[in-house]
Amino acid sequence: MNATLLTTAALLALAALAGGCGRKPPPAPAELRPVRSTVVHTSDAAAGATYAGQVMARHESKLGFQASGKVVARLVEVGSMVRRGQPLMRLDPAQESLQLASANAQVDGAQSRVDELRIDIARTEQLLARQFASQAELDRQRTALAEAQSQLESARAQREIRVNQRGYTELRADRDGVVTALHAEAGQVVSPGQAVAVVAANGEREVLVSVPESRVHELREAKVLQVSIWARPDKRYAGVLRELAPDADSVTRTYSARITVKDADAALMLGMTASVHAPEAGRAQAIRLPLAAVHNRDGQPLVWVVQDNQVSARPVKLAGTSRDGVLVASGLADGDQVVTAGAHLLHEGQRVAPTHANSADGTSVAQAGKLKP
Repeated sequence: MNATLLTTAALLALAALAGGCGRKPPPAPAELRPVRSTVVHTSDAAAGATYAGQVMARHESKLGFQASGKVVARLVEVGSMVRRGQPLMRLDPAQESLQLASANAQVDGAQSRVDELRIDIARTEQLLARQFASQAELDRQRTALAEAQSQLESARAQREIRVNQRGYTELRADRDGVVTALHAEAGQVVSPGQAVAVVAANGEREVLVSVPESRVHELREAKVLQVSIWARPDKRYAGVLRELAPDADSVTRTYSARITVKDADAALMLGMTASVHAPEAGRAQAIRLPLAAVHNRDGQPLVWVVQDNQVSARPVKLAGTSRDGVLVASGLADGDQVVTAGAHLLHEGQRVAPTHANSADGTSVAQAGKLKP
């Protein structure tokens, strides 16, 4: 009897143990992920606009000879500083010298003819007084003298042309500046008007930018323009729109614009890469968020909105970007709590423990990366 009771008790104990092993333990509560968040508000914000360009001289001369000929001397190099009137190149003057000698000979011949006719007229006047010459002969000689004097003036004018042509064999700088390009070498034959040298004037500097047709209006309406150069990103110059092309380039379909740089200094060198920033462009009612608050899914920008300590993805429409964040045009309402750091670590419906930022700018991407995964 006792053996039977012991056997039964053992079987019951084994059954209880087996039942306890098959039962699952209650699930642990989900861990709250810490995130940085902010409560957003609509404000009058500006996205700003930036245009890339190149530093240019306000005045730039493309110089060429006024006569054709063979280049015999190149007196400057690219980068040479020149003064107004300084020789840059010379042509072979042999042909112009011969033409000038011919013009001098024609002047001398015309002058001799005038002198001869004057002597003849004086002699005829004396003979006419003695009735040995006719008035008609005197009138004919006076007419011939007037014609000879006209020929003399013409010969002198031709000589001046040849003198100028002789001077055209030397190309001179028309202003103080720096030589930025040379398009002819010694021994090359050039034609009149062919650009062989480019001189950029000292002083004023401009930034040449190309503006897409969709952004022409914002540049024209910009009241404040700031210029910076890649070599000195910490330095800013005030700029003024001086020129905006009335039509688009036939190849790039962009509009050329020139921004005059105020108070340009030696750091602003020709050809430098520059940026023109219009901080007030794109001003509109929008919500400003830091870049870390927005992530993309299939090309659609999204933000995480916190409700009851849970996050849900909400699509938004961006109005533009600024140096420190993005502008949200629609998709959010005043008072929404948005995750500003740690957005890339979240999933739909995840429970979070938000900590509020002082402003809608939130925190940096580096701070977001330090959050517990």
